[in-house]
Amino acid sequence: MSIKPVAGHEPPYYAVVFTSVPTERPEGYGETAERMKELVAGVPGFLGYESARTPGGLGISVGYFRDEEAIATWQRNLEHQAAQKRGRAEWYESYSVHVAKVERSYDFERE
Repeated sequence: MSIKPVAGHEPPYYAVVFTSVPTERPEGYGETAERMKELVAGVPGFLGYESARTPGGLGISVGYFRDEEAIATWQRNLEHQAAQKRGRAEWYESYSVHVAKVERSYDFERE
């Protein structure tokens, strides 16, 4: 399996940045995260997803979407809403969400 960043897309598009600090025992989190990846991939206008966690536990996930309607479609997903509710109740000490319009995008890959 090769690890690659999400490729650049033709701007403009949007990035939704979710930064989180988990609770000590996020039971059920991994399964739900996998389900969310499956669901978001089916959203028209979803462009890709990247996620990383520091050794100290800070998580950063970035979802890329063609337009604001694609983001709104994801926000309206009932399973996603249930996961958000559970996240606030059980999985996160804190989190932040930032939505940014991407004006420039490029990538590089060694041959």
